[in-house]
Amino acid sequence: MTVTPATTKTDNEADAQATAAEESGAAAGDTAAQTPEGSQNHAEKALLSKEPLTDEAEAEEGDSDELDDDVPPVAPVRTGIGAGAAAVVSGALGLASLTGTWTGKILSERETLLGQIKTAQGGSASAQIHEIYGDSWHTTAAVNGGFALLALLVGAFVLARPAFGAPDAPPQPVWVRAVALGGLVLGAIGLLLSVGMYFDLFATLPSTGS
Repeated sequence: MTVTPATTKTDNEADAQATAAEESGAAAGDTAAQTPEGSQNHAEKALLSKEPLTDEAEAEEGDSDELDDDVPPVAPVRTGIGAGAAAVVSGALGLASLTGTWTGKILSERETLLGQIKTAQGGSASAQIHEIYGDSWHTTAAVNGGFALLALLVGAFVLARPAFGAPDAPPQPVWVRAVALGGLVLGAIGLLLSVGMYFDLFATLPSTGS
């Protein structure tokens, strides 16, 4: 009696069971891959498999961030239109205080007319000089002095304005400061002359005394 056929049958059954187990495991793996959890696991593995940034790439990113932080904000550009216009006005007012204005001429003629009316019915020579010439003279000096004072104020404002502005603001153009300074000087001279003429410091009214 031999046992060889039984042993062969047992080996065949074992091989069949092992093959079936492998097929079922492969099928289970495919099923798990098709489920959402399986897909998520595969995605996580794919993310983990990516290589991290190298030291050079990290250094480049750090340098780009530092460059963005170091860029200074762009300061507003000052056009200087307002300051230039004010400087021109100051110069014109200073010149007008020296040469006279249409306003001063009209007011002076008005005072002359009033003086003639007041002395038409008679009056001393001293009163006529004072009413006809003195009041007209002083009126012209007052008007010119007013223009000179305005020239001083506007010129001083233009020159002093940068001191009260932003510290990082660009400086005023040279021509603006030059014109404003010219108006300031003309205004000072005009104011000095007007005050002297108004109080008869440079020239007095004619006298009727012998």
